[in-house]
Amino acid sequence: MSHLFRREAPRSPLISAAELAAYGDLPRPAPHTEAELASLISLLTPPGSSGIETVTVGRSRDDASRAAAAAFAAAWKARGGTVLATVTWPESAASWLRPATRLTSGLPDAWVMAAAPLGFARLARRLRHSTDWDPARTYAFASLRDARLPALTGPDILEGLRGATADGGTWEVRHG
Repeated sequence: MSHLFRREAPRSPLISAAELAAYGDLPRPAPHTEAELASLISLLTPPGSSGIETVTVGRSRDDASRAAAAAFAAAWKARGGTVLATVTWPESAASWLRPATRLTSGLPDAWVMAAAPLGFARLARRLRHSTDWDPARTYAFASLRDARLPALTGPDILEGLRGATADGGTWEVRHG
């Protein structure tokens, strides 16, 4: 009977070459739009909500992600919010533990991601494997709205992740 209660081993944070090949080339982030930024701010500040004040921003090292993260941080601070840290990561790394640990230190109310899908997939797997990161408290720019991303990261890794689209709409990862 005890075999019914065994937990499945967590998926390795490393993405194999076979997994990468199965999902093809993931796109590079496009420059963010003003509508996208406004939508992202709205996701973090719904009417009647008073919960989110502190955020940690995570970003890839490409120009579009850098600009999006800077624009978000400026807008968030202008409305009285606090950015605890901005954490960057490369598209590939030997270990994802350092950026994962930096993202989750300081206990932010939420995380905001401006990133390329592949690097974020690698980071998200490490975040779920090694930290208390909660994708349901994570908000993203349109660059992470790729249907292949939840499949590449694995079951439940991104459940609840929300974001903005370039035209000001929103999206959410639900049931993979």
